[in-house]
Amino acid sequence: MILILSSIIGSGVYKKIVPMSETLMSPGLVLACWVLAGVVSMLGALSAAEVSGLLAASGGQYVYFRKMYGQGLAFFFGWSCFAVIQSGSIASISYVFAQSVNGLGELPRLSAEWEAFSLGGVVFPFQNIGVKALAIALIWALTALNYRGVRQGGLLSTVVTLTIVAGILSVVVASLMSPQSSWENLQTPATGFAERQGGLFTPMFGAMLGAFFAYEGWNSISFIGGEIKDPRKNVPLALFFGMLAVITVYLIANFAYFYAMPIDDIIAVGKQPNSIAAVAVMERLQGNGGRIFISVLIVIGTLGCTNTTLLMAARVYQAMARDGLFFPRAAYIHPEYNTPTRALVMQAVWSSLLVLSGSFDQLTDMLIFASFIYYGANTFGVFILRRRMPDAERPYRTPGYPFVPALFVIFCIVLVINTLYNQPREALMGLGLILAGAPFFLYWRKRLPPQ
Repeated sequence: MILILSSIIGSGVYKKIVPMSETLMSPGLVLACWVLAGVVSMLGALSAAEVSGLLAASGGQYVYFRKMYGQGLAFFFGWSCFAVIQSGSIASISYVFAQSVNGLGELPRLSAEWEAFSLGGVVFPFQNIGVKALAIALIWALTALNYRGVRQGGLLSTVVTLTIVAGILSVVVASLMSPQSSWENLQTPATGFAERQGGLFTPMFGAMLGAFFAYEGWNSISFIGGEIKDPRKNVPLALFFGMLAVITVYLIANFAYFYAMPIDDIIAVGKQPNSIAAVAVMERLQGNGGRIFISVLIVIGTLGCTNTTLLMAARVYQAMARDGLFFPRAAYIHPEYNTPTRALVMQAVWSSLLVLSGSFDQLTDMLIFASFIYYGANTFGVFILRRRMPDAERPYRTPGYPFVPALFVIFCIVLVINTLYNQPREALMGLGLILAGAPFFLYWRKRLPPQ
């Protein structure tokens, strides 16, 4: 269960209540959204574990896609990790790190004229430049550390997870103990909620993009499918109770936010530059000391989360380059440090550009849209492998097959279509970055020796 908590719980729980509240305008609906997103993530993890259990000896998801779908989709998965998913995660988590530092002391900004400069009215590279510069500095500092093979071990991962959980618990305790908190906050919707037109379908899917960022990491825990004792019994139990624990932590945290602040005030937090909901709540309840305390905890947690993502992602690009399907220089492994140093540098350059390209929420919505394309494809692989390899030994089988994987695949399709329709800017930016890999694929494939 500790593995599952450390794989999932990160920066999203501190921030995502603000855009979710703005979209749904009801505390009850926001809490329901956290539950629904958690259940969907659980279905995905229960399904993906069968694929990883069957193909565990072959490597990671890049190799899984190559075996299930062929070279093309495998390439686009790896390219998407570089262009959107993993680099976007690095950019967005480092962004929260910088915003937390800003909570300790305001970082510099440029003039209004410079901040208004845009590329096509979509990208504002000089907006909030102090926060962006610090986020980029963090990316390069951690890249330099990992260049020499300095990586976090299990102990550091546990410390970071405990720090994040301590931050959540501090908000919960402060909220429950404060005389300013009120049950009425949980029962009162936002101003204008009654006049909102339309049903809940579109708002719920829009809000779930935020929740899914907080649950991001469930796909990595599915890789334990072939590596533990009695996996048919223990994998579903570990995933079920681990995800249940994460859902519970997120519900308690968001309950505490709403108990401490009316939803209108939470929505107003998003109107302030570099705002973090947890910091705003602690400042209201415990003043400047509470603000500093939670900001420090978030700084420590996001520092560790950024480092976790940074080295693992670079290994994917190194493997692709070794297969002749990525920039050849990325295949280089440093002879002394045994790290993919050039892949790390390429990743740092692109992650830095993503930091400049948008805000935290824009980055996370874009990467979740891209991620669910491949989550659905990976889960559909359960059906492909059952048909293609019916007699293969499976250490773990998806419970509730075929309904559990089918429900998840359908959800992925609906989420992707709904995001394209209702949040076209983020969706099209993500899709554009994915499709930008097409000419590279055609070029590199031509250079491969005949099979």
